[in-house]
Amino acid sequence: MAIVGFDSEKYLAEQTRYIMERVGRIDGKLYLECGGKLMGDYHASRVLPGFDPDVKMRVFQSMKDKIDVIVCIYAGDIEHRKIRSDFGITYADNVLKLIDDYNKWGLLCDKVVITRYEHQEMADKFKERLEHDGLHVYLHRPTKGYPADVERIVSDEGYGANPYVETERPLVIVTAPGPGSGKLGTCLGQMYHDYKAGRKSRYAKFETFPVWNLPIDHPVNVAYESATADIGDKNRIDHFHLAAYGVPTVNYSRDLEAYPLLKRILEKITGECVYKSPTDMGVNRIAFGIVNDDVCRQAANQEIIRRFLHAQSDFAVGQCTAETVERCREIMQRCGLNEMDRPVVSAARAARERGIARNKGFNGIVCAAAIQLPDGRIATGCNTPLMHAASSAMLNALKLLGNVDHDTDLISPAIIRNITDLKRTTLSGRGVSINLDEMLICLAMSAAVNRYAERAVGLLPQLRGCEMHLTHIPSSGDTAGLRKLRLHVTSDPKFPRTNFYHPL
Repeated sequence: MAIVGFDSEKYLAEQTRYIMERVGRIDGKLYLECGGKLMGDYHASRVLPGFDPDVKMRVFQSMKDKIDVIVCIYAGDIEHRKIRSDFGITYADNVLKLIDDYNKWGLLCDKVVITRYEHQEMADKFKERLEHDGLHVYLHRPTKGYPADVERIVSDEGYGANPYVETERPLVIVTAPGPGSGKLGTCLGQMYHDYKAGRKSRYAKFETFPVWNLPIDHPVNVAYESATADIGDKNRIDHFHLAAYGVPTVNYSRDLEAYPLLKRILEKITGECVYKSPTDMGVNRIAFGIVNDDVCRQAANQEIIRRFLHAQSDFAVGQCTAETVERCREIMQRCGLNEMDRPVVSAARAARERGIARNKGFNGIVCAAAIQLPDGRIATGCNTPLMHAASSAMLNALKLLGNVDHDTDLISPAIIRNITDLKRTTLSGRGVSINLDEMLICLAMSAAVNRYAERAVGLLPQLRGCEMHLTHIPSSGDTAGLRKLRLHVTSDPKFPRTNFYHPL
């Protein structure tokens, strides 16, 4: 059984109480800018063992009768079909997914703001699509004079030139498919209209990391810095908060850089800025859910190593820069860590060396994988002419977990041969051997006639959250299976081929 470091129920109660307390102090609406993931926050669940990936949405569900939701998307992201790498879908499609998700949780979500709109063709088509589905769409053009001319920004030529988004409830969540979508500008524009109408609305920010009341060098905060190495975020002491209250708190560099301008805009809108620091603007209570700090520290250290390994592999496939890799390396070394502090790394590499010594593999290429089970045992596997290394390691892990003899077949060799023959002679695919996604389908089919396979299928949920490492960059079929199983996967930055074209 996994050791828990975080109490989601304790956090749920504390976070709900604190947000409602903030709403209760306002004579108007609270516009809550939400950064990060409200659903499926697997980064948080990795660094805070016991964290429910959907607990932040449960917070909002508990007060759904008091909430309206506005979704923002930058018109340029629609035009350029910007992709969310974690979901593999465009920002535009992610807006639709967000609307569906909020509505499934019982929150009213039917308002979309297309920000920095300048008659982009794709934005116009997206607007028509949303309106056809009965959604309310608002077009916000670039704010004149932004960011330097505060007098013009906070005027009828600036925020006042954009339409007001009508909402009914006291708490308005402002969310988006990703950064740079215009959430802050939307919040401030709404406040401008409210103050002109005599409603004294406020702004607040709900973002999980960095955790303001943990030390700046706490591994949970350092893991966030590693996670945002691609955009160069840095954790910093909030010197505004320190000067105002004499208490050190942690924020990130972009918020600290933006605060002086934001303070001037809020003063211009409301006549004063009730917030003396970026930390004051936040409503995050995540630290109050930590019940075992040592467990969270260890988990966050593992995430720091994973982020370095991910960056190396991303660089190999052209998805990040060398600077990102070096930032992740520097962060890892600053914490006194190295990749061999991740047990599955050494296990996978040792399995590959054993495979080379036994002349295993396929076409002279030996790949290996290792999976650490919940009880700490490690299963390994190498590639063969019939099966990917990830597939072999997964079957061996299930045998180990189910106390099944290593020589027992979970999948009939005849099934495997028939599929590989079909791929070789008819489908002419990129690969002949069975990838992990295909193996899982074979295993499910075998469960109908093989009691050991049936037992293995029942054990698959126990692998969720287990650590895994591959000595090569996984194929798309392996990645699809691993994503479904939700293992914590890393790989060495090597392609499992000797040619230059590497279709994953």
